[in-house]
Amino acid sequence: MMKQAGKVYLIGAGPGDIELLTLKAARVLQEADVILMDNLVNREILSYARPDATVIEVGKRGGKPSSSQEAINNQLVTLALEGKCVARIKGGDPFVFGRGGEEVGALTEAGIEVTVIPGITSGIAVPGILRIPLTHRYLSQSVVFATGSSREGGMQPNWRAIAESGSTIVLYMALTHFEEIARQLMAHGVSPECPCAAVQDGTLARQSTMLVPLVDMVSLVTAGRMKSPTIFVIGEVVAQSPLWNESEPQVTLDSNSDRNGRESGRKPALPGAAAARTGKETAHR
Repeated sequence: MMKQAGKVYLIGAGPGDIELLTLKAARVLQEADVILMDNLVNREILSYARPDATVIEVGKRGGKPSSSQEAINNQLVTLALEGKCVARIKGGDPFVFGRGGEEVGALTEAGIEVTVIPGITSGIAVPGILRIPLTHRYLSQSVVFATGSSREGGMQPNWRAIAESGSTIVLYMALTHFEEIARQLMAHGVSPECPCAAVQDGTLARQSTMLVPLVDMVSLVTAGRMKSPTIFVIGEVVAQSPLWNESEPQVTLDSNSDRNGRESGRKPALPGAAAARTGKETAHR
């Protein structure tokens, strides 16, 4: 008798802070036989997994050895065809620069049942932590999310159109090419003095933050003041943050992102969640 195919949950783990994981994601993790983890996912999420769940690292980091997208797609299909319940965990939201569409396409083509569980993307969560409103009735009627790292030979963002739109600009994976991106934006009308925020490891206790004019941000990034992963926000709305001071723009490194005094690393008590377990990740293998 042919084994019944399993199913795949494509889960958005949120921007990093474990308390920003959704209730549904925490519940579904308890069902998974196998968990495929991206590099940037907070490992505390494994406290919601079964002790006997197999954890497979498939993280992708620019310039470092990593699994190819084709290999990940094939692995998802193979595990599901073996009858496994698979949790594919991605940082942020699977469909915002997360290649979730490619994985869903491969699974659907193979006839595998797949359920998408959205997560909070860092491009929304991180500005929120800094109290930067991405839209504002008097400052910005629209927001553009763009990647600074397109696939080789692939389509590039239209920086001229983005600059001329007057939208708030949120940049993902733009650290390496930030100088060129900023040059193009300024060449097409964005003021060099436009407020800009850069946030490294957003929502985590080790969060680092810089809020300076765009032209100064170029100098700081070029000097290596920020590391990956970093989110950039460009627009007049950045000046709405209490961290912005027009006479002396803020450069705050190694700041604690928790504004409510909560100790970092504390696992939230979620309804129906598995009891917290200690030990290293290998305990889930």
